[in-house]
Amino acid sequence: MPATSPSPPFLVFGSPLIEQAEIDEVVACMESAWLGTGPRVAQFERDFAAYQGLQPSQVAAVNSCTAALHVSMVASDLEPGSEVITTPMTFCASINAIIHAGLTPVLADVDPVTQCIDPAAIEAAITPRTRAILPVHFAGRPCEMDAIMAIADKNGLMVIEDCAHAIESTHHGRKAGTFGDFGCFSFYATKNVVTGEGGMITGHDEAHIARAKVLALHGMSKDAWHRFGDQGYKHYQVVEAGFKYNMMDLQAAIGIHQLARVERNWRRRDTIWNRYMAAFADLAIGLPAPPAPGTRHACHLFTIMVDAERSGISRDDFLNAMNVRRIGTGVHYLAVPEHPYYQQRFGWRPEKWPNAMRIGRQTVSLPLSPKLTDADVGRVIEAVRDLANPA
Repeated sequence: MPATSPSPPFLVFGSPLIEQAEIDEVVACMESAWLGTGPRVAQFERDFAAYQGLQPSQVAAVNSCTAALHVSMVASDLEPGSEVITTPMTFCASINAIIHAGLTPVLADVDPVTQCIDPAAIEAAITPRTRAILPVHFAGRPCEMDAIMAIADKNGLMVIEDCAHAIESTHHGRKAGTFGDFGCFSFYATKNVVTGEGGMITGHDEAHIARAKVLALHGMSKDAWHRFGDQGYKHYQVVEAGFKYNMMDLQAAIGIHQLARVERNWRRRDTIWNRYMAAFADLAIGLPAPPAPGTRHACHLFTIMVDAERSGISRDDFLNAMNVRRIGTGVHYLAVPEHPYYQQRFGWRPEKWPNAMRIGRQTVSLPLSPKLTDADVGRVIEAVRDLANPA
């Protein structure tokens, strides 16, 4: 019998690029026996603040972007039940954080081209109960922050930016996360800077960030590093009913070196992005809009739109066919109102937000990671071209 060729390796969607520096730092952290919040978290905060053009007192490391969103809303002192306007084209964490803060989520549809929240839809959603806007910089494309901040200023609203996709994003020279009262970042395993799990809060008001730090660690006035360090024991006081949201040194040990390579990794993702754009230009699929003038796209997700009528294959059949070819994909996102919990709790129906509904039913995220080799990218391109109709 003829020998069968081995299956190609499975391309894990969003697999992070981990290098020796991270491994060595994690080992050094373990050998130091300081695993919890300590000197490496403090260094990671300093490094991230410098990258964002902020002071260390304007950032707070936490254990997830979800925690960052939740703590930011609690620290904002919004009265219970206040409305927070956000996008239906986001991960459930954006909505859940609003709910857990005792607030009410209100959805405003996305722009069909940018797939970010539409400022006009925000304005139309404002009621006397609105107290905040939570824009999500989707896929790494910065929202129209000038328009959003003008709406917020006119109506006296807080702005909490969800920057989970947007560490490198800029809008007319300003970094995402530096426009609003708070910026919330993710270092999850698929993100542009990875710590496994982790997040960061940024803000201009140092008092807000100081409170966020207290809230993120049980409401205690001192963290363990400052209590048990070599400067002598320091008593703590619980000043609020806080949460267990602190980042560990084990996580920061990875993040320190990931952040040091953030620009190099962005350039690699940008190269892959442009290769995809050129390779798929003649296919009957929707491609991401180019970055707006004066902005920088973080190239976190490369999403295509697969419509059965145009593409010759349904979105879900496309996902399954890519999996057969051993290529991991993602769906970012099924619109929030499609999920049964929100339908049952809020009476939401996806048809009310037609742009998000259509995008959510057609979207596919292709592999986009600095870990991908040129050959890996070639496999993705070949598979997509095999499956989709020509234009």
